[in-house]
Amino acid sequence: MTTRIKDLNTAPNNVGKYLSTQGISRRGFLKFCTTMASMMAVSPTLLPQLVEALENAPRPSVIWLSFQECTGCTESLTRAHSPTVEGLIFDAISLDYHHTLQAASGEAAELAREEAMKAHWGKYLLVVDGSIPLGNPGFSTIAGMSNLDMLLEAAKGAAAIIAAGTCAAYGGIPKANPNPTGAVAVQDLIKDKPIINVPGCPPIPVVITGVLAHFLAFGLPELDSLGRPKAFYGQSIHDRCYRRPFYERGQFAETFDDEGAKQGWCLFKLGCKGPSTYNACATTKWNQGTSFPIESGHGCLGCSEPNFWDAGSFYKALSVPTGDLGKIAGYALAAGGIAGAAAGLLAQHKKGQAIKEHKIVTVNDLEKGNSA
Repeated sequence: MTTRIKDLNTAPNNVGKYLSTQGISRRGFLKFCTTMASMMAVSPTLLPQLVEALENAPRPSVIWLSFQECTGCTESLTRAHSPTVEGLIFDAISLDYHHTLQAASGEAAELAREEAMKAHWGKYLLVVDGSIPLGNPGFSTIAGMSNLDMLLEAAKGAAAIIAAGTCAAYGGIPKANPNPTGAVAVQDLIKDKPIINVPGCPPIPVVITGVLAHFLAFGLPELDSLGRPKAFYGQSIHDRCYRRPFYERGQFAETFDDEGAKQGWCLFKLGCKGPSTYNACATTKWNQGTSFPIESGHGCLGCSEPNFWDAGSFYKALSVPTGDLGKIAGYALAAGGIAGAAAGLLAQHKKGQAIKEHKIVTVNDLEKGNSA
């Protein structure tokens, strides 16, 4: 144990020095910073500030706890390309505990977690994926310790917590009705620490690494009302979708194999939840920026939103425009040009309430609201 703690304390104490010891060139580092600035929507004028901040940032200890989950969030992380998972682990952070990625196992693994917590108490970054079962401690344990006890213990010494994935952020699929394990989210249990929710089932890999990089360079990012970083979750998928012009023209695929689908028409009638889902899928995309579900021909499932599994059929439209499209467009204009049939035809106050409560709103409901 003494040797391990000594190693932790004598490692290079900031990212810049560590990169230098690992033979990373200045050019490579600047390229990395440029990529991160673009991904985080940082203004080019702030690039020098990002370079300086990241170069001098302390290299934090990261403890990653996995609870009721499918390992999909880790699988997503290992497919990150900017930076790669190797660069993330060995160059930017010190990943001192992770069930899947660490070499140690059994008692040695738990010893590594305990030593890292002691050596970096009050400074380490805690990453959690998976929900926490409250119905019975035995539903999910690690080394004989319940998920609840391990979370509470690790959270005490954390500087901040990242809830990676919808299960950790909002309870996810384990919390879906009838919620047999009594699953809850991290934010339901921890009230005295900064928490960054990075939802998605799983989250986009470069969003996970981007949040970590932002924490390194600038600290906590600006969050929305659901605790998500605005840089990645500030706009709906519908607002960023390349199929949006078809939506505006009322051109919708009726089936997954009709002529409209073949021509790339909007998938709204086939259940796409893009108008009510906030994420970076349409711009950051997956698999090194190759594609995302809508581009591959399948509607958005809304997986980065709370209770997405219980929000109705994945293949039933939020609301289907019927009747005179010109009349519906007039409603949208009267409502201030708000985008999306799920919220776009509401008055401003109804729109805000619907988004806050994640309600499904039909065209009939909206018409009633406008005639009230």
